[in-house]
Amino acid sequence: MEKSTAYVLQVRPRIPERLSRLEELANNLWYSWDRSTRALFARLHPGLWKATGQSPKAFLTRVDEQRLVEAAEDRVFIASFNRVLADYDTYHGYELPEHEKDMLGEKDLVAYFCAEFGFHESFPIYSGGLGILAGDHCKAASDLRLPFIGVGLLYRQCYVHHDIDGQGNQIASNSDSNFDDLPIAPARLPDGS
Repeated sequence: MEKSTAYVLQVRPRIPERLSRLEELANNLWYSWDRSTRALFARLHPGLWKATGQSPKAFLTRVDEQRLVEAAEDRVFIASFNRVLADYDTYHGYELPEHEKDMLGEKDLVAYFCAEFGFHESFPIYSGGLGILAGDHCKAASDLRLPFIGVGLLYRQCYVHHDIDGQGNQIASNSDSNFDDLPIAPARLPDGS
């Protein structure tokens, strides 16, 4: 018997132009604290939303393209989508009043080093209190428009999941993170390197 090579074939749905900013929402941690954004994704397919661990990026690679086409023509969905985008754009376009801009110099940058950051369960690079605290610090820095960068570790294996079996025994299991499903992108210099 000859050995064969296994290949994974992944078909990614095309997102209709009218909904193109769904990808922007999926790749920005805004969704981690904005309930309306998460509800927007869940509305497209509640079962798949739950199955993908409420990860917008993973969700968009698996949702049925026909469902996206239907959503692009659904006036109620489009109204919700537009409200989410208005909130998103308002948040990202907000500038601090002049009297609050003096906190740091023009070229200052705050680097926050932490072993874990707890943003959302769909981004499993934390295991508890330290990560949640670091995530809160990042959110506060974002709200204050600080020139802020978090430096941490991107774990291949996420934290351990615990379940209880039928006999009452605790079963621990872990799994590898699929980096393509996480709201991350490589850091690149202007020349692309």
